[in-house]
Amino acid sequence: MGRVHPLIDWKAIGAIILSTLIMVTDHYHNLFENFSQDMALFYFILPVLFILLVFRESPAEYGLRPGNWKLGLSISAISILGLTFILPFILRLDQFRQYYSASPGQTLPFIFRTTLGMIGWEFFFRGFLLFTLARIMGPYAILIQAIPFTLMHFGKPELETLSCIFGGSAFGYLAWRTKSFFYPFIIHAYLAVMIVLLAK
Repeated sequence: MGRVHPLIDWKAIGAIILSTLIMVTDHYHNLFENFSQDMALFYFILPVLFILLVFRESPAEYGLRPGNWKLGLSISAISILGLTFILPFILRLDQFRQYYSASPGQTLPFIFRTTLGMIGWEFFFRGFLLFTLARIMGPYAILIQAIPFTLMHFGKPELETLSCIFGGSAFGYLAWRTKSFFYPFIIHAYLAVMIVLLAK
């Protein structure tokens, strides 16, 4: 009796190929003067178009929806409160203070740019990748999506990069539980903005 092979999930394969191409292209090319526009294009617009035109599915199935908003907002509020107390201690470390102390320019434009970029960043990892990989590996996708997320932090402080496998998995779990990328986005955007503003 021949070996039975599982059916190949072509959507998962397509998403893995697209994700790899996006990350490599983003590394080598800057299409816009502002990095946040690149992030919005590569990590949000392209995956959404891929879902609509290739998968022929709703982006809501990939986390672009409010989901369990009560749980999501509760965890987001607790996380933001915790980060508010922790960040001043993190910035006492030289590697963080030196990396993030460069002036971000005017505050409001900086907040807008960072928020725009984080929408793409979080949808890509905690929406598109997470929920596509979950089709073939279930909750293990929570950990797997955190691997490229961690590798994309090369060049940042070492402790930050090392922590990303844990932080990325926590964000993935939150998205998995709430069926939405919005809540990891809220937390990550707050972290990205505040660590720079506090380091000024």
